[in-house]
Amino acid sequence: MMRRPMARPRLALPIILLATIASAAVAADEVPKGEVQKHAFGSSTVFPGTTRDYWIYIPKQYDPSKPACLFVCQDGLQYNAPAVFDELIAKGEIPVLIGVFVMHGRVKAPTDAALDRFNRSLEYDGLGDAYVRFLTEELLPEVEKHQAEDGRPVRLSKDGNDRAIGGSSSGAICAFTAAWERPSAFRRVFSAIGTYVGLRGGNDYPTLIRKYEPKPLRVFLEDGSNDLNIYGGDWWMANQEMERALTFAGYEVAHDWGDGGHSSKHATEIFPEAMRWLWKGWPTPIQAGPGSDKLQEILIPGEGWTVAAEGAAAASMAVDPAGDVFVSDASASRIARIGDGRAEPVEDRPEAIVDALLGRLTRNDGVRFRLFPGPGETSTSGRQVEARSPEGEPVVSNTGLPDAGSVALSPDQSLMYVADAASRWVYSFQVQPDLSLRYGQRYYHLHLPDDARDAGTAGLCVDRDGRLYAATSLGVQVCDQAGRVNAIIPTPRGAAAAVSFGGPDFDVLYAASGNIVYKRRVRPHGVPAFTPPLKPAAPRL
Repeated sequence: MMRRPMARPRLALPIILLATIASAAVAADEVPKGEVQKHAFGSSTVFPGTTRDYWIYIPKQYDPSKPACLFVCQDGLQYNAPAVFDELIAKGEIPVLIGVFVMHGRVKAPTDAALDRFNRSLEYDGLGDAYVRFLTEELLPEVEKHQAEDGRPVRLSKDGNDRAIGGSSSGAICAFTAAWERPSAFRRVFSAIGTYVGLRGGNDYPTLIRKYEPKPLRVFLEDGSNDLNIYGGDWWMANQEMERALTFAGYEVAHDWGDGGHSSKHATEIFPEAMRWLWKGWPTPIQAGPGSDKLQEILIPGEGWTVAAEGAAAASMAVDPAGDVFVSDASASRIARIGDGRAEPVEDRPEAIVDALLGRLTRNDGVRFRLFPGPGETSTSGRQVEARSPEGEPVVSNTGLPDAGSVALSPDQSLMYVADAASRWVYSFQVQPDLSLRYGQRYYHLHLPDDARDAGTAGLCVDRDGRLYAATSLGVQVCDQAGRVNAIIPTPRGAAAAVSFGGPDFDVLYAASGNIVYKRRVRPHGVPAFTPPLKPAAPRL
């Protein structure tokens, strides 16, 4: 016997009761029937060489004078969706929407003696933005070239709040990944027997969900206790992990657990209920939740990223004692001060700012640290750190890292942090009384994008509580003193090329992404190297 749904309160009687009342008002033979068209697509550049079939559902009530809401489903037509949509649209329980049901791609074999290359796992199980780019840049524009049988042109809303995406198994994780990567394109997710296991990195999602600044998503999960338990993982446990992670991070999430196996039977049964919940309250925008306690220690509600300056070369970033933030190109040949929404060119080029933009640190006692070799120099064993006091001889220490990049000092200035540009690691070295570095360790463990070999770490800074902030290809990763990533704060463009605290109280976080510098006020206060050392509280281990 099917276990009844272990649903969240938002799926309780009021919605079901409304559905019962509405169903009495619309007899089955009075439900307007939409049309379903079949098409093929074979000109992808995201997945070159692939061909695939897809279907378009167009409801009778669709009015082309207004772009329609959208539901995208992987693996083609499923869940008796056209009939469900006919009924729910007629009852006013979901908005008028167009459905796009698309198969995974395959690369046709050159002859009958060879096998096609099947792209399903590549497209669906993999993390990253490839599939959502395929949808938004290639397939959906193709869909809009079609029209209904009566000549109505297909027009789709581009607002993520008007768009849902779903699927089963690998199609489910594909749907979640598309929304995770592009909430601006999809904000409502239907996930049945989702493959959140170790096939192509999907098992990382429960961890990433807990650490990332929450995204404005609403997610419905379905699975059964007899789902797969094979070499890649345990589907039943993985889906429960997803539900717990989403709940922990403050997302709108509902679930319906059964005792079925790896099939779409249960998903088809509960599909109408799931659609009602996913679209409830529309068009009220879906909002992001507060995030974990670690994020709440850093972020201030209502204080998101805003543009501090555009058009600035921002390969590196530095701050002066007044809290003014400066950016420059890699060679510091062009320096700009971040002003009121713009980058103001700096002509006088203060030496301390030039040094900081080139990755050199100056302590409040005048000791200067710099990484070398520079351009034209070589080192067989790794980049070196030179420490020089105002009155002494330079002390040189080898990091052992050929790709050592950004550096920062701990708040108490007893440790030097060195980012290894060729890995996921930020190393920690102890600064000795003679200014040499000892006891280097791979200390901070950063997260990587799915398609990267390294974290892309391009800048470091610290706050008074001892947290390390690393500008990476995932955004700003925030680590505790024990070397663990507690939070990931992406910029509006995702990756961050530089990071710094600024403002008179050093409580504004700046991050550069491309030629845009963003800023947001935060709870912690930064500690630039030129301030007096302070000892933070010990970390919780």
